Amino acid sequence: MTRTLDRLRARPVDWNGPARFRDRLRTIGRLGESLRDESDETLRERACELRERARSGGCAVDDVGDETFAIVREAADRLLAMRPYDVQIIAGLVLAGGDLAEMATGEGKTLAAVGPACLHALAGRGVHVLTFNDYLARRDVEWMGPVYELFGFSVGVIQESMNAAERRRAYAADVTYATAKEVGFDFLRGLLAGDPAELVQRPFHYAIVDEADSILVDEARVPLVIAGQLDERLVSVGEFETLVRDLRPGIHYALDENGRNVNLTDAGMDFVERRLGVDDLHAQAQVETMTGINAALHARALLKRDVDYLVRDGRIELIDEFTGRVVEDRHLPDGLQAAVEAKEGLAGGSAGTILGTITLQHLLGFYEKLAGMTATAYTACAELKEFYGMTTVVIPPNVPSTRIDHPDRVFRTMRDKRAALVAEIVSAQQSGRPVLVGTVSVEESERLAAELRDSGVECRLLNAKRDELEAAIVADAGLLGAVTISTNMAGRGTDIRLGGTDENERDRVVSLGGLYVIGTNRHESRRIDDQLRGRSARQGDPGSTRFFVSLEDPLLERFDLAARIPTALRSAVDLDGTAVGGEVDHPLILREIERTQRIVEGQNLDIRRTLTKYSEMVEQQRVQLQERRNAALHGDGEPFEMRVRLAVMDRAWRDHLGLITELRDGIHLRTLARLDPLAEFQKEIIEAFAGVFSRVENEIDLLLKRAVAEKTSLDELGLKTPSSTWTYIVSDDPFRDQLFAKVGGTAMGLGLVLNLWFVAPWALYRWWRHRGKRG
Repeated sequence: MTRTLDRLRARPVDWNGPARFRDRLRTIGRLGESLRDESDETLRERACELRERARSGGCAVDDVGDETFAIVREAADRLLAMRPYDVQIIAGLVLAGGDLAEMATGEGKTLAAVGPACLHALAGRGVHVLTFNDYLARRDVEWMGPVYELFGFSVGVIQESMNAAERRRAYAADVTYATAKEVGFDFLRGLLAGDPAELVQRPFHYAIVDEADSILVDEARVPLVIAGQLDERLVSVGEFETLVRDLRPGIHYALDENGRNVNLTDAGMDFVERRLGVDDLHAQAQVETMTGINAALHARALLKRDVDYLVRDGRIELIDEFTGRVVEDRHLPDGLQAAVEAKEGLAGGSAGTILGTITLQHLLGFYEKLAGMTATAYTACAELKEFYGMTTVVIPPNVPSTRIDHPDRVFRTMRDKRAALVAEIVSAQQSGRPVLVGTVSVEESERLAAELRDSGVECRLLNAKRDELEAAIVADAGLLGAVTISTNMAGRGTDIRLGGTDENERDRVVSLGGLYVIGTNRHESRRIDDQLRGRSARQGDPGSTRFFVSLEDPLLERFDLAARIPTALRSAVDLDGTAVGGEVDHPLILREIERTQRIVEGQNLDIRRTLTKYSEMVEQQRVQLQERRNAALHGDGEPFEMRVRLAVMDRAWRDHLGLITELRDGIHLRTLARLDPLAEFQKEIIEAFAGVFSRVENEIDLLLKRAVAEKTSLDELGLKTPSSTWTYIVSDDPFRDQLFAKVGGTAMGLGLVLNLWFVAPWALYRWWRHRGKRG
């Protein structure tokens, strides 16, 4: 049975938010009443008249906000049969002001974004709505398109498969839906344009970021990269893989206490040196060899198939630790990527030169005004204010939530947890209640699905599949008796309706308690846990959630939770090989689990702050050089001179990026001399960049004189451009926990992340040890 009309109608909201929103909500309501009796054509004329006034300078956009929102509400009611709730209007006002609206899952963020998008599109300078994936961008354009068309706005969508001409048309639209990743890659391509006609984007004006906590926090420091094709191939990777395959854990190499770093032991170093016929692997001439060995060892010992990556269609696909899903176009740093390929017996890709890179944080900083919306932002509100100047406004639900969040069930061993988890799901399924289970990895989801099938429970498994297919399956997760196993973020942005998409058996599912959401692990971030909880009990529906946790879960083991609980509980899990199982029902453990999450969140915030400091100076230098490049690109000089100028500047930036990489790889060693690595890093890149403009101009003059004298081409001048380019995302997630590992303090830990190969500290020690032997 479908919902009644009363449940679909907007309810007046009793909200104690800032007065400016309450007053504007009343004004929008009064304006809306005056539109009720207008014809569709009159409503269209009023909307288009607003657009023309704004673009002719007859009014400021901010002065017609209330009227715009009133027209959008009426248009959505007529054209989409979706009249925005008061809370959706409030969320839209928050977005229009450049802040972040936290709206619970199922409260209609897609519709809430249309009002502020229409308002800022009045200026004719372009609005970007940044979605979580390509499927949602395409869906939302088709869904919300009629409202935009009423205003006479053009609407575009960016998809990964589009060519340059299609992208240019989409970016020229008044409103463009895209992922932040695709916008970033197009931005990077534009930085290398050899002709203004190659540009597809115009200057950034206003953007609304959906799933803002993911993009603005979790993904903010992840670099987007554009690289160029070279002729060389990565060498010796297969040899290194063969060698490390013969190393034995505990003898030749050892993991750190958190299980996130690996180093050769003395026996391992001697073994490698004998196999390679090298006297001292830490000699300057062996740096590349040592780097390759360490990359191969990390790939072999730390990165796990179906947890950290998949092998599919002959290539490596990385799994995002926050979402549990494959992230398209993401690579590990080149040497480590090649090592993983060799480990899995795959053909390695060609080496390349990084031509440009930018983080999402810096990319989004180019918008004149930025807004965001998500279901889980409040725990990160201080960070969002610090980095983006955004105030987080928590929007109340349209219908009060009736969701029941049960306390975690905690078990001493992983085996006991899995047994209880299967029993709980079997029990719920036998009653007919739909269950959605969120796991943290592809491996875990497949194992759980197999265990359920062995217990006679059929389930639908979602892990790292196509977004559109996932959305269709997740949408039916509320069917009577359905069991859906997914990684954390599968089908994000999809509405789960009780009884299925047509709600035929809604009443029966309601009587059983609604959707039961189960989490199989606590995540590092409470926001991810809350995202999973939010899949249940949307719009006042019944529903409940519970997490199943064991003291052997990776997060709790890595941060040594067992050491922080009473001896009576700790001894039950610490007996050598005879761990006592069973459930632990103790409030202290629940508090310690939450405390562990808070500790990790604090560490990750410190990491992001520190990495921001390292990248700020580099970004400032990129902007300075890019301004000169843009002047040359759009200047009036002769076509050949412009190409020389652009090629020289591009090469100068590539060389500077290479220098930065080398410096970053060893900067942590400055701590051994009691120097601040950040200050040293900034000092050296400032010195390196100081003469770049004069060097560029001198080289341009020399090359132009040579070109005139010899009548030569760019290739003959040594300015050959890469034969092809590709884009990818660098993922350093496998090593993110080492930032504050107990291997020498925070500063040294930072160096371990900045130097992904972790060679230098051990090399220094080995050099000292060998020197002592020889002395």
